[in-house]
Amino acid sequence: MAIPPSYVDLGKPARDIFNKGYGFGLVKLDVKTKSASGVEFTTSGSSNTDTGKVNGSLETKYKWAEYGLTFTEKWNTDNTLGTEIAIEDQIAKGLKLTFDTTFSPNTGKKSGKIKSAYKRDCVNLGCDVDFDFAGPAIHGSAVFGYEGWLAGYQMTFDSAKSKLTRNNFSVGYRTGDFQLHTNVNDGAEFGGSIYQKVSDSLETAVNLAWTAGSNSTRFGLAAKYKLDPTASISAKVNNSSLVGVGYTQTLRPGVKLTLSALIDGKSINAGGHKLGLGLELEA
Repeated sequence: MAIPPSYVDLGKPARDIFNKGYGFGLVKLDVKTKSASGVEFTTSGSSNTDTGKVNGSLETKYKWAEYGLTFTEKWNTDNTLGTEIAIEDQIAKGLKLTFDTTFSPNTGKKSGKIKSAYKRDCVNLGCDVDFDFAGPAIHGSAVFGYEGWLAGYQMTFDSAKSKLTRNNFSVGYRTGDFQLHTNVNDGAEFGGSIYQKVSDSLETAVNLAWTAGSNSTRFGLAAKYKLDPTASISAKVNNSSLVGVGYTQTLRPGVKLTLSALIDGKSINAGGHKLGLGLELEA
C-alpha cells in the first residue's frame, strides 16, 4: 500500500503545471551550493520590475543523517531570522518532529512552532502548534488513501477565540498518470483540479474554483511540453483572458534559464503585460 501525500500536497501535480516555469514581473536569481562538509547553502534574490523592490534570502542546511537530524538557519531582507531543527524516523518509523522559531531584531517580534507529522501505509497525519501570547493555534490534518482514492481533512483551532478558524475537506483519486482533486474550504470555497500525464513529453492540468455567494467561476487550462531533455515550454490561460507562456532551458549542468511572459488578452494594445527572467545556479 502506498503512503498518501500530506493535505497541503493534495492536487500538487496540477498546481505545479500552473505555477512552475513562470516568474511574471520578476528578475530572479537562485544559487545552490554544497560544502565539502555537507552544509547546503541556498541564496535567492529577486527584483520586482513594477515596484523596483528587491528581496533576498539566505538559507543554510546541515543534515546529520546518522541521527535523522536536520538543522536549518534562515535570513531574509526583512531582517527576519529563522531556526529549524527536525528529527525524522528516530522516535518512531514515519514520525517527524520539527521545532521552528523566528525572530525579528527590528521589531523584537518572536514566534515559535512545533510541527509533527506521521506517515505510514494508507495514512498521513499532521499536527502543528503555533505559540502566541494570546493563545496557541492548533493546526491539524489527516489524509487517508485506499486503492488510489484519497480523503483528507484540515482544521485550525484558535484557542484565544475558542473556535475553528479553518475547516477544509478534500476528496481525490490518483493513478500513475492521472490525478483528480476536489476540495471545500470553510464551506464557502469550492475547487477542483485534474492532472494528466499524456505522454513522457506532455503534461496537462485543469483547475476551477467557485465561491459561495458569487456567480463567477474561475477556470484555467495549463500544459507543459518537453522539447528535449534540456528544454521545455509551458503555457496557461484562464477565463479572465490572461495568457502565460514560459520557456526553460538547461544551458549546462547546474545552470537553468527561465523566460516567461503574461499577456492580458482583453487589452493587448493597452500594454501592462509582464515579463520575467530567472536564472538558477547549482554546484
